[in-house]
Amino acid sequence: MIDKKLLEEHNLSEEEYTKIKDILGREPNLVELGLFSVMWSEHCSYKSSRIHLAKLPTKGKYLIQGPGENAGVVKADGKAVVFKVESHNHPSFVEPYQGAATGVGGILRDVFTMGARPVALLDSLHFGPLSKPANRAIMEGVVSGIAGYGNPVGVPTVGGEVDFEEEFSHNPLVNVMCVGLTERDRIFYARAGEPGLSLIYAGAPTGRDGIHGATMASAEFGAETEHKKVNVQVGDPFREKLLLEATLEVMEKDLIVGIQDMGAAGLTSSSSEMASKSGVGVELYLDNVPLREEGMTPYEILLSESQERMLMVAKKGKEGEIKSIFDKWGIDSRVVGKTTDDKRFRAIWKGKIVADIPVDSLAGDSPRYNRPYVIPEKDERLEDKWLENRDWGQVLKKILNSEHMASRHWVYEQYDHMVQINTVLLPGLGPAVLRIKGKTSGIALTIDANPAWGRSDPKKGAILTVAEAFRNLATVGAEPLGITNCLNFGNPEKPEIMGQFVETVEGMKEALEFFGVPVTGGNVSFYNETEGKAIPPTVTIGAVGLIPDLSVLPRPEKVKEGDWIYLLGWTKRDIGSSVYLKVIHNERGGKVPDINLENEKSLQGEIIRLVREGKVSFAFDLSPGGLLPNLSEALFSIGKGATLRVETDLEEVFYLFGESPSRAIIISPYRISAKVPVLKIGQIRGDELIVYLNGKKILQEPLNTIKKGWATYFNRLFDR
Repeated sequence: MIDKKLLEEHNLSEEEYTKIKDILGREPNLVELGLFSVMWSEHCSYKSSRIHLAKLPTKGKYLIQGPGENAGVVKADGKAVVFKVESHNHPSFVEPYQGAATGVGGILRDVFTMGARPVALLDSLHFGPLSKPANRAIMEGVVSGIAGYGNPVGVPTVGGEVDFEEEFSHNPLVNVMCVGLTERDRIFYARAGEPGLSLIYAGAPTGRDGIHGATMASAEFGAETEHKKVNVQVGDPFREKLLLEATLEVMEKDLIVGIQDMGAAGLTSSSSEMASKSGVGVELYLDNVPLREEGMTPYEILLSESQERMLMVAKKGKEGEIKSIFDKWGIDSRVVGKTTDDKRFRAIWKGKIVADIPVDSLAGDSPRYNRPYVIPEKDERLEDKWLENRDWGQVLKKILNSEHMASRHWVYEQYDHMVQINTVLLPGLGPAVLRIKGKTSGIALTIDANPAWGRSDPKKGAILTVAEAFRNLATVGAEPLGITNCLNFGNPEKPEIMGQFVETVEGMKEALEFFGVPVTGGNVSFYNETEGKAIPPTVTIGAVGLIPDLSVLPRPEKVKEGDWIYLLGWTKRDIGSSVYLKVIHNERGGKVPDINLENEKSLQGEIIRLVREGKVSFAFDLSPGGLLPNLSEALFSIGKGATLRVETDLEEVFYLFGESPSRAIIISPYRISAKVPVLKIGQIRGDELIVYLNGKKILQEPLNTIKKGWATYFNRLFDR
């Protein structure tokens, strides 16, 4: 008789339980049930998304390692760039500080597990409206958690974004991206090698924190979440720093066959995944695992997701050398098992076998579902009331003095963005740029998402997000090398949610195949849903690009009095799902902008050409907010005013606040020509922003007056 309550506690269906019995040829014991629960969870197995993710392009001329490893790898000017984005959404709602902090810790380990030294962090954060105190508390905890982990470890947080929508009130999104650098011949993989090799545990002792964290991340939340705090890990960034240095030294001395971070599902996933990939089995001696708490059971030891832990497969005879390195760094390391030739996952505790399972059934042969779905209806509205003329100067100030456009300085001032002294562009100035030491080149990094697009049209929203990420890279002269992604959705068991996911993947596929850029890996976060209320489809794109010559990098300090302001690209009747509608009309929908990918590619190519020819003082894409807010933000960074003279046949709102894609602003002292539409719309001049629209002056105000509300919004909100 199936214990339905037990299955519910382990988030397993009756069909899945039957399959487990068939695999084992018997009833599973409690430990084995726990192992299947975590390894077959959505978080670990991707059982609802795999068949669709397989559609995405995973080959490219710069690709070294695609999906299937801890992180993706691309080549850039003789180096290997290792990068990935992961989510820590559920934990950050339950316990914002530790949820975000351990999200940082986990993504760092994903990168240095591959043999790369982490050089940058970026984050995409989404919260509910800050008018609600609970959302302010979550945001404050998350930002503090990111700073509280990333800063002590010594990895700069160099970029990111923050967004606000009502649906994130009970489902905040914390998507964290890490980027590392290494030599092309020094990449390590999650492999177990041959039978008879020692498994070495290194890092923090195992505690009860994080047990069933992966299972928690694979289920909707109800009204009460307090009891789930036990599922959230507790991080120690100072131990992580020591673990990082010790692990890189072990790798440098070539002492291991393979390595895996003990992340989601802890010791179980790290050991079984390495063994399954290598066609071997694994035997674990749980008595040898260092424990932080008394009375821990085999179930707890195997399922714990305590932080700062690694599992390594030692080369034969190298166990002593490995231990001496970890001892030097003050990190505990122990032999906790061995690889075997029987393809079984076996755990032994006090002389008894407490789990004996075919290893592939845990790590490779989890269920895969082709869940039913319905294609969501598109929001195609373009309402007349949205187009009425207004006092555009007041509209501009209201938009800039809102949570959607206000300066994120309050956020990134809490992060150390200069540690390692590789940061070339400071946060808030476009994509992050890091120098490659010993080279004249650099890498450009960006992370982008727009839930408003996904809400109205998931497929088109995904295409637009990919295009925006690549356009961001283009503004610093970078060609995209590859992307990582985090796909955030509600409950995939609901056909309307699954339809959103399918449409999103189709949109990514279309855009990435067009640009010839591969997916290197990523994460799917389902069940972002509380009390039946799901988040809007949110596709987060993390992109990496190469800048061949940093000497021509556009930056605000290069802008001089008299430089010309050029608008490149195509402005159309696009106002749906815009910041303007949110702030001025309290409207969260409307027709998502159309995009012509041929035009987009041409625009990006021309921007890259102009930057690399040294003709650009500063450049930025027209992202959410539109022309006037985006230009204002740029002028705030430059510290100079401007006079604009705009002529258009479109309704005024489209030109000033519309969010047509395939557009960018270039500021240059030169006469600019390109194979895309180019309009000279103004000049850097004085300390005021003056705007003429079709010959009529619609705005004249000191730049500092316009800037004031924008610059202090979050400080005022958080009493700083």
